[in-house]
Amino acid sequence: MLNEKVKILLIEDEDFDVRRVKNTIDLMQQNLEIADIVSNGLDALSLIKDKSNSFDVIIMDYQIAGGLRGEELILEIKKIDYSIQIIVITKLTIDMTDFEFANRLLNAGAFWYCTKYPGDIEKFIYQPTDFLISIFNAFEKRKLELKNSISKSKLRQNVEEILLQKKIIGNHEATKMLLDQIDKYAKTDVNVLIYGESGTGKELVANNIHYRSNRKYEKFVPINCGGLPHDLIESELFGYEKGAFTGAVNKKLGLFEIANNGTIFLDEVSELPQSAQVKLLRVIQEGEIEKIGRTDRIKVDVRIIAATNKNLEELVRENKFREDLYYRLNVVPIKIQPLRKRQSDITELIDHFLIRFSREMGLQNPFIEKSGNEYLLNYSWFGNVRELKNVVQRLLFLDSNKIDEKLIKSVLSAELYSESKDGKIFNFSSIQDILPLKDLEMEFRHQYFSFVREKSISDAEAAKRLGLAPPNYYRMSKELGLK
Repeated sequence: MLNEKVKILLIEDEDFDVRRVKNTIDLMQQNLEIADIVSNGLDALSLIKDKSNSFDVIIMDYQIAGGLRGEELILEIKKIDYSIQIIVITKLTIDMTDFEFANRLLNAGAFWYCTKYPGDIEKFIYQPTDFLISIFNAFEKRKLELKNSISKSKLRQNVEEILLQKKIIGNHEATKMLLDQIDKYAKTDVNVLIYGESGTGKELVANNIHYRSNRKYEKFVPINCGGLPHDLIESELFGYEKGAFTGAVNKKLGLFEIANNGTIFLDEVSELPQSAQVKLLRVIQEGEIEKIGRTDRIKVDVRIIAATNKNLEELVRENKFREDLYYRLNVVPIKIQPLRKRQSDITELIDHFLIRFSREMGLQNPFIEKSGNEYLLNYSWFGNVRELKNVVQRLLFLDSNKIDEKLIKSVLSAELYSESKDGKIFNFSSIQDILPLKDLEMEFRHQYFSFVREKSISDAEAAKRLGLAPPNYYRMSKELGLK
């Protein structure tokens, strides 16, 4: 038995039928209550608007006085409150086996319909048991709709927060065009290939496309293809079954299965070995993956956004990248301009990062002197937005209220590596405060990793030059806040 009372709005213009509905409802009056009665559609809409959330179920006569009735009235009610459930009662002249009529009502949004009861025409509107059960079922559906609505509202809020955190900053024409492309491509489900130098924000663009698309409530799975060891790429992407090989003690889901119904972001896609390129092509063509140790294939529905800082057409000509895969990925291309070619974005980005990191670090937002601003504007930023972000963070670490050109130069990588007068590699003369060794080591790693990455065309090459395995490089970069 319900602990709640179901509130009913009755739309009926004949007193005789009003009495019969009341008689039927009164059989369960401890759980059901007719909260209001109106005789036409316009009054019903006005009441539902004025008394929001006052009704759980509407019982309405199909043919009532006034122009607004039937399917049209149902549609108008649903526009006001989609969760409210509607039971339609019709005249005996309507054939209950008229499926077209039934479909029209259900498509408009009715929960159930019945013809007026011929058995005890003086007392009840319909066979009481069925009628009352339908009201309770309608009430349960109303509760489910409200629950779904709350869940969707929370999901929407989460997505909005993500988009706020991943906002693309800038007012340059190239940035405005990029935002237009993101909006346009988010409305479709086609594969996107993002071109851009390291640090331009390719993953940020991919995130924005995903969280503005119809897949926004599903997973966004980013993969750095250059950070995966070549001998493990297939098992990471497509997974394996238990016992597929020595050491496979448990079944492993591949990243494509994890991203099912969502979006997968393949960063540095040019780093994929040929064997993985073949399998990726099959996923795109047939929507199926082959797990290691499994004979049948698994269907997946994944949108692919890939990114690279290399010239894929050139790699195709050199037979280092499959031509068919290139055309499958490159359905719509996006090119992100390097920061040095959109100078008007620099000031806005600096302000954005200064405000954000000052707040996170509990510091006052420092003032940048004119000479400092000019130096930052004219700097080449070969590491793009990532380098600018790191520089702003390092400036804030110095905890100075005023930032001038000299201070900026001291934190830029070039300064750290400028040879001192005594011929030593590091120039400590610019350091004003002695830092603990641990902090200095961390700062050194941060700057050196940034420097090497800026001088390398991919994470894989940076890892190789640093003498690190790609997974270790990726892990350490994350620890240093570079990923």
